[in-house]
Amino acid sequence: MSPASILILVGCYFGVLVLISYFTGKEDSNAAFFKANKSAPWYLVAFGMIGASLSGVTFISVPGAVEAKQFGYMQVVFGYFFGYLIIAYVLLPLYYRLNLTSIYTYLKERFGNVSYKTGSIAFLISRTVGAAFRLFLVAKVLQLLVFDLFDVPFAITVIITISLIWLYTFRGGIKTIIFTDTLQTLFMLVSVVVTIVFLASALDLNSISAVVDNAMGSNLSKTFFFENGNDPQYFWKSFMSGIFITITMTGLDQDMMQKNLTCKNLRDAQKNMVSFSIVLIFVNVLFMVLGLMLTQYAELNGITAKKDDLFPTIAMLPQIGVVTSAFFLLGLIAAAYSSADSALTSLTTSFCIDIVEIDNKEELERKRIRKQVHIGFSIALILVILLFDIIFKDVSVIWELFKAAGYTYGPLLGLFAFGLLTKWQIKDRWVWIIAILAPIISYILNFYSKKLFNGYEIGFEILIINGLLMFVGLLLIKHSSKPKIATK
Repeated sequence: MSPASILILVGCYFGVLVLISYFTGKEDSNAAFFKANKSAPWYLVAFGMIGASLSGVTFISVPGAVEAKQFGYMQVVFGYFFGYLIIAYVLLPLYYRLNLTSIYTYLKERFGNVSYKTGSIAFLISRTVGAAFRLFLVAKVLQLLVFDLFDVPFAITVIITISLIWLYTFRGGIKTIIFTDTLQTLFMLVSVVVTIVFLASALDLNSISAVVDNAMGSNLSKTFFFENGNDPQYFWKSFMSGIFITITMTGLDQDMMQKNLTCKNLRDAQKNMVSFSIVLIFVNVLFMVLGLMLTQYAELNGITAKKDDLFPTIAMLPQIGVVTSAFFLLGLIAAAYSSADSALTSLTTSFCIDIVEIDNKEELERKRIRKQVHIGFSIALILVILLFDIIFKDVSVIWELFKAAGYTYGPLLGLFAFGLLTKWQIKDRWVWIIAILAPIISYILNFYSKKLFNGYEIGFEILIINGLLMFVGLLLIKHSSKPKIATK
């Protein structure tokens, strides 16, 4: 595809999103922006959450990692499933019983104001970093395919990227996102299927059974790793990490929970979560098969691209064809923006509710503050992405994303676990110190793990370690009075 064709495609795509925003954002109220008036159909939420949970990072990095890590990522995905069940039947009942807009309000009622602010700040940092990672990857691809050819600086690419998100979310917020995420998930899945169909033809795999046999017969399709406990891909490390990654990055994350809280009632929210968790397993299998076939195609045709460069490089080859290239671009943009737009909305929600506490202000001032915060986080994302461009040059972004999440979400995991699993109160004023120390100690343990633990290399389970350190720290500042609210 020519750069001009790509720009026209992107322009038409965002034209559709803006059109959706126009119809869904007519009610410019905080209730619609934050909770979609609690009227979203559960099946739309479930389908849209597929794209939001996968993002452009999964779209690019998971297929690109198959050559080095085989199908080992599926061990984490199986852990995800059980994590989603915990969210559906432990966390969602709590959130709906308390009728929360921001899930971190629970920490205020359970422990006190310092814990509340600490939890919300941990989320704001976590989600800003996560959203920036995702958008960084997509902006780099757009820069390579389009903007470099016009000598447009990367900073301008990033500004355009974030500005487009702001444009279609600034009025409708989560109400708009419920519908745009549904469309974007559809584009992403169609893109994957179209690419697999092309690769199957190129590799002389002329039926679904041939594609399945090809995957099962390849040494790259090894999924379970039980041999070496020190291996970062060891099954139990990956599986347990998947459970806790899901609990923290979905169940304790305002971004993902805000979508669930738009459902009409708890039962609908639980149907959304369970159905979504099942479908997500099959979607990730598709990504594994795609990664295998991309690797085989690259080897067959002497293509040297690796990791995050593999899928974009092959998808934009002339012999791939315009249709496949167009669907790749649509899938990539859809996957990235379906997570980034909701991240911008949830960051705005959390900051307004948890930090500014706009519920205590007049209606007109609430709306003004919300719009200012929305712009502020748009600018913050631009700055963080540009910082990542300086720091990260040759990485597989999904693994860096999970590493970062292990440090930033750990304090949230420890706080919520302590609140739900114990009846103790804590000395609230000390919580923020523990929330800083736990990630620092976790980083030190990770850095020296091979020396300290006889060759053991810490992987995604850094999140569990971080959360456990936070939990132990809270034990040290506990006292025995009953909690302010019931935890069951």
